[in-house]
Amino acid sequence: MGMSPQTFQTIQPSTGEPLAQYRYHSRAQVETALEELSAGLSAGKPAGPRKSLEALAESLSKEKKRLAELAAREMGKPLHQGEAEVEKCALACRYFAAEGGRFLEPEILPGGRVLWEPLGVVLGILPWNFPYWQILRFAVPTLVAGNSVAVKPALGTAGCALELENLAHSCGLGPGRFKVLLLTDADIEALVAHRRVAAVSLTGSPRAGQAVASAAGRVLKKCVLELGGSDPYLVLPGADLKRAARICVEARLVNSGQSCVAAKRFIVDQALLPSFTELVVEQMRSKRIGDPLEPGMDLGPLARGDLRDALHRQVEASLSRGARRLLGGVRPQGPGFYYPPTVLEKVGPGMPVFDEETFGPVAALCPARDVDDAVRLANQSPYGLGAALFTQDKALARALLPRLQAGLVFVNRPVASDPRLPFGGVKQSGFGRELSALGLREFVNAKTVVDD
Repeated sequence: MGMSPQTFQTIQPSTGEPLAQYRYHSRAQVETALEELSAGLSAGKPAGPRKSLEALAESLSKEKKRLAELAAREMGKPLHQGEAEVEKCALACRYFAAEGGRFLEPEILPGGRVLWEPLGVVLGILPWNFPYWQILRFAVPTLVAGNSVAVKPALGTAGCALELENLAHSCGLGPGRFKVLLLTDADIEALVAHRRVAAVSLTGSPRAGQAVASAAGRVLKKCVLELGGSDPYLVLPGADLKRAARICVEARLVNSGQSCVAAKRFIVDQALLPSFTELVVEQMRSKRIGDPLEPGMDLGPLARGDLRDALHRQVEASLSRGARRLLGGVRPQGPGFYYPPTVLEKVGPGMPVFDEETFGPVAALCPARDVDDAVRLANQSPYGLGAALFTQDKALARALLPRLQAGLVFVNRPVASDPRLPFGGVKQSGFGRELSALGLREFVNAKTVVDD
């Protein structure tokens, strides 16, 4: 963190033009911030943030239109999706304000009891794709557990992070509880090792997860990693094909396809494949793509030009290895980082759109010989975040649940996070959980007490 203060620019992805200029935090500012966050805890157990979270929920709902417009400008999210993201943040605030105290009640066990005590300052290293939700998904349960929170956001959505900080401070979660630090990725290792940081949570790529886990391991600090995903959506005998196609397309295109739990691989029983393919192409073709600030858009641009280039390389390489393009797959001319809804069929292992995470509106149709082959293909991935099953055969669904290597499995529904449910994955999708009582207890000391 030995940087001298300097500035950086954000870019508006719908135009490719500079949007705003911000100043990095200096080393002295970081030290002051961490001292304030520590001081917020040093006077004893901090007051519960219930009232502050209830106030923050109200502020988020009141400001959702303005916040959604900022997200549209900074990372290209369509307005209606931005407003829904902000409302989900408000929901999480209300939920943990209401239920968090119950999760922290001592657990009585034979021979003793367990107390849940805060660790201290917890660092969150968070991405750009849900610039409000990612921060609050980490911060709210961590704060309710009694910790203070330092947030290192993605620089491309610095404005969203700072607006969230302003709202939090105005609602009583002041600099002693919640602080945003604008730093480069090169500063992260020193920040993780800082004596005032007790633990760290990262949402990002597997490569970033390896770096943070390594840095945390060297100083023996707890970390939670929520990494990438290549979620399989299995369309099996007994599926309602129209409903399955609608849900699969919506789940593929959420946030213009830039979500760790977006539908990535459509693994379809070969007997159902012709009809399902026709439905998917029809739905993908109907989606509106354009300026995210215009009402009614289904997709905006991708967040950065390098992300669009990487996605297009994955599509081209998959085509060269035998995939067949049914829709899209052509990089448009003109300003902005747009990429059209794209459907590839005849996809299988050995192709980037099957083997890798695709962060954009590309649907990969993968034929499966039968149910066993579908499960084999679903698990043939380094990732294990979410998975979805589509069948009206409840016995079949129950039989497959333990066979899928994933942290989340949804039946006839899209994979999504919910404040009431634990969220996280296995394999290269990371470890630890966010949300629910499990997420709240990730950053506590489970202190065993045996009384005389």
